[in-house]
Amino acid sequence: MAHAKGVAVRGGLWRKIKTIALTDVGVLVRGLDHDAIEGIERVLVEADFGAAAFPLVEALEDKLRRGELKSEGAVREWLTDEIAGVLDGVGGTPGGLNLPTAGGPAIIVMLGVNGVGKTTQTAKLAHRLLGDGKSVLLAAADTYRAGAAEQLQIWADRLDVPCVTGAPKSDPAAVAFDAVAAAEARGIDVVLIDTAGRLHTQGDLMGELTKIVRVVGRKRAGAPHECLLVLDGTVGQNAIQQGRAFTQAVPVTGLIITKLDGTAKGGAAALIPRELGVPVRFIGVGEQLDDLEPFEPRRFAERLLSD
Repeated sequence: MAHAKGVAVRGGLWRKIKTIALTDVGVLVRGLDHDAIEGIERVLVEADFGAAAFPLVEALEDKLRRGELKSEGAVREWLTDEIAGVLDGVGGTPGGLNLPTAGGPAIIVMLGVNGVGKTTQTAKLAHRLLGDGKSVLLAAADTYRAGAAEQLQIWADRLDVPCVTGAPKSDPAAVAFDAVAAAEARGIDVVLIDTAGRLHTQGDLMGELTKIVRVVGRKRAGAPHECLLVLDGTVGQNAIQQGRAFTQAVPVTGLIITKLDGTAKGGAAALIPRELGVPVRFIGVGEQLDDLEPFEPRRFAERLLSD
């Protein structure tokens, strides 16, 4: 084979798989050897596919041995289909939002620890909703972190949408309640509530989030209609641990996985929702306002295996 066992291979996911397994055209005739199998498994595990890597490679080995994949292009197309299948429906229906269309404003609570870009993702989601013709109101329910309300207000000014804030260290649930009331009074379509994100080991944070969910539910029937948890796709097991803390405290309905603008940790889109039992709604693929995409498994798989 064209590589030594254990040697690091640089490049994207497809380039690594090609280098490990397909530089020798004879592979398409006789199948993968032991080193190649281990190499592809290692690449997929390092890309955060977790346990899903092993049946994927086993199926690839079988297809090659049977002569059903006769070209490099056929291998890539088959892998794209299989990875899309792994990603599709993990934890539930992926992509987009499930919001009411009548009866008052839709309420979305944004969750996540500090440092994952939760407030920025809130602004990006607001931008997307505005592009869909929805009116939006922002609520700064993170009343404890210095500058949090000001940061959200800056985004509100940039997006030209109203923003409800409270006094420093005031009750976050009261801010959320006031935001829902303001949206009802103004006939606004969607309220995005940006919450605190201190360390997920702090019980007081989870208590505050539970209270926010309870209070907005009393104010608006069926609310919150989405609780979106923002996770950093590059931190693997840490993201899963964070996610478990949040899902135990509040009814998380969907994930926004950030920092998936490369392919190094692309399997996080399968690993994290599988562990949490919650679907990916959106992925963050860059720093611009437009770089928040509804998660589409096939499109994501094609990106992972692009050149």
